[in-house]
Amino acid sequence: MSLEHDYFGLVGDYWSETFEYADQRVEVVLDADADLVSIAALDVASAMVGELELIDDELRQAFVSQLDTKSSPVVRYLDTVLDPELEQADDIDAAIGRESGDRQVDALRSMSLVRVDLRPDADEPGDAFAEYEYALAPDDTDERLIVAIDLEREIVDVRFEG
Repeated sequence: MSLEHDYFGLVGDYWSETFEYADQRVEVVLDADADLVSIAALDVASAMVGELELIDDELRQAFVSQLDTKSSPVVRYLDTVLDPELEQADDIDAAIGRESGDRQVDALRSMSLVRVDLRPDADEPGDAFAEYEYALAPDDTDERLIVAIDLEREIVDVRFEG
């Protein structure tokens, strides 16, 4: 069965587009099986694409709120990428475009949103409906901070991948 959506067109297995905003190139991917998704879930996914910048800001604020928890994935990510012994330390320093005096906050605000994966078949509250992948100096490092949100934009998971 095929399914057509106003924004995504004919829904198959894979849809991808690159968006540019705030000096970032963000790849947005929709991974959907037409037999498993609803028009309502696709509408939520298209709204997330339209509000990419707003959701990005909300997620960065959530990252800042996790700085008080030393075992959080956000702190583990920052401890790794901000390590002065890291081979790419100069690239990381060059990627931090702000200097407020709080290096961790500056790093979070300087990260690039690299990719957004939309999964409209995960359409229940608490399901990972979308994953936002962030990196500081993404061309020079492999470390990623990934946050999953549900269709109501509640964070369901934050993880550090390196």
